Amino acid sequence: MTCIILVRHGQTEWNRVERFRGHADVPLNETGLVQAEATGHRIAIEWQPAAVYSSPLSRAVKTAEAIAKHLSLPVQTHRGLTDIDYGEWQGLTPDEARERWPTIIHAWYNQPEIANIPGGETLASLRDRGMSAVNELAARHNGQTIVLVGHTVINRIILLGVVGLSNERFWHIKQDTCAINVFEVKKNDFVLVSMNDTCHLHGQ
Repeated sequence: MTCIILVRHGQTEWNRVERFRGHADVPLNETGLVQAEATGHRIAIEWQPAAVYSSPLSRAVKTAEAIAKHLSLPVQTHRGLTDIDYGEWQGLTPDEARERWPTIIHAWYNQPEIANIPGGETLASLRDRGMSAVNELAARHNGQTIVLVGHTVINRIILLGVVGLSNERFWHIKQDTCAINVFEVKKNDFVLVSMNDTCHLHGQ
């Protein structure tokens, strides 16, 4: 069995004022850096991870580094943890995207499982990528605890895969910045232990 601690990165300015981030390399803001430090402290107290993996994007890497330094571990990047490719929406606010693609934006917020983001990824392809990464890393670290640092969309999709729900339930999963999720993997099956835990951020 592998125990996976799945973390969302800390706050960025594009989280605070909502913009489609995706593959844009948006840095953590000051709040995000503080959140990342608190997350690293919490993980070091409660678990003994054998490895820390991160999306290659800097907001996730910086969060992973704040965790890894408490554990004296290196951060290893994995492309499978990269957030969804928002294509032509990247950098836009939802209202800006709605002006140009009203039908697709409506689908994204109401039927996300069928939304085809112009020039971007579908949730189906993202789920294949994310679950492949989870299963690969779980097999590599069988019997160990590992940390994976990702993003809101990839984390939601992984959690849907963990609990066996379809992509149409995408908006029914919440992922706050620097939230901690814990699940166990055994023979490609999963047990969800906790989700969207942010108690370590209270008072931050």
